[in-house]
Amino acid sequence: MTSAPAIPNVTLNTGLTTPAIGFGTWPLLNQDATEAVSQALTVGYRFIDTATKYGNETGVGRALAASGIARADLCIQTKLRGADQGALFTPRAIDASLANLGLDYLDLYLIHWPLPMVDLYVDSWQAMIAAQQAGLIRSLGVSNFQISHLERLFEATGVVPAVNQVELHPYFAQSELLAYHAEHGIVTQAWSPLGRSLNGVLDDPAVTAVAAEVGVTPAQAILAWHRARGVVPLPKSSQPARMADNLAALNVTLTPDQVDRISALSRPDGRLNDGPDEHDER
Repeated sequence: MTSAPAIPNVTLNTGLTTPAIGFGTWPLLNQDATEAVSQALTVGYRFIDTATKYGNETGVGRALAASGIARADLCIQTKLRGADQGALFTPRAIDASLANLGLDYLDLYLIHWPLPMVDLYVDSWQAMIAAQQAGLIRSLGVSNFQISHLERLFEATGVVPAVNQVELHPYFAQSELLAYHAEHGIVTQAWSPLGRSLNGVLDDPAVTAVAAEVGVTPAQAILAWHRARGVVPLPKSSQPARMADNLAALNVTLTPDQVDRISALSRPDGRLNDGPDEHDER
């Protein structure tokens, strides 16, 4: 096992930074989230991702309060759920997340899903801009947005998201969206960066071959693939040894050929969830 490295930073279009890897907390409930986040912080993670929809902000907040880590050394990100979208409810949701997490400000606040059938994400974005101007949020972002959703935000407000967190793994590589993000200065974050056990990506022969060539685990090979593509992965684990292994993947470097071989696994039916235009997470 490679040793845990110092975590490099990624610079956002706001000029602020986030660590190059974060710790995901879905689908942990409060007590499990407290234990897992506490372990993750002990291992060395400083970037924690949660969401109101996960129902674990309070548990995450307990772990942060007990950690003894200076607030300035942490990057905390949460998300606006669909039921709270709109000009009226978004400010209340931000205040509730701050209270749940026990924080005075959020490093990143994301719209969780665009929900075009509700058509309130522009109103929510405008409310988030106001909250940022009030000092409650340092950087604004979105999650599960497609190019059409992003362009509508630009046109309506002129404010480009700092990040877009999307499903991204070897079976769903999102190359077109990554290129668009790079062109517009948007950092890509990956949820389910290792796929899930049901889709078998960790056992794919192409992944295991690259892992064997480099002398790492398949999970570390995939996380190194993300980093080679400029993506910030957000892996989740409740096991401290795996947390450490995931963090240590920052030490792993793949050749361009190895990156291309993993990218070539992407396929039209590789998405694990329904698409952003169809998904309704209210």
